[in-house]
Amino acid sequence: MSASGVLYVHSAPPALCPHIEWAVAGIVGAPVSMPWVGQPAAPGALRAELTWQARPGTAGAIASALAGWNRLRFEVTEDSTPGCDGVRHCYTPDLGLFSAMTGANGDIMVSEDRLRSVMTLVSGGGADSSLEDELGRLLGTAWDNELEPFRRAADGAPVRWLNATG
Repeated sequence: MSASGVLYVHSAPPALCPHIEWAVAGIVGAPVSMPWVGQPAAPGALRAELTWQARPGTAGAIASALAGWNRLRFEVTEDSTPGCDGVRHCYTPDLGLFSAMTGANGDIMVSEDRLRSVMTLVSGGGADSSLEDELGRLLGTAWDNELEPFRRAADGAPVRWLNATG
């Protein structure tokens, strides 16, 4: 079975770019050469997109490999496959890693248990924040807010397609 997804490197120092390609190539099992371009939202930084096809779980492996790299901002998605939910991982240096299940249209899906937990926390007075704040945490609102200027600056950027074999 094969899965597909997209790696969006929103912002990376030029010195990290070959290391990112090397790390992703090791995960997908195929050479990777990404089309790096300037990132207007962060002068001096570069950005690139890579559409990939590999085994299920590849998005999580990529996120794990890249999370924690200084001054790197990225998102990696994986479309759903039979028996596996879709997923989106987001990373920023300030916020760290956010992961969520996604539906077919890319919307974040929040499980019933997580919603019940937040409702219990807020109604029981155990939260120092509002229901809106807690739902924002479940949806990754802080990550979206931080990444949005980098996403917008990427409109019209080139995309590279990668298909792993085997």
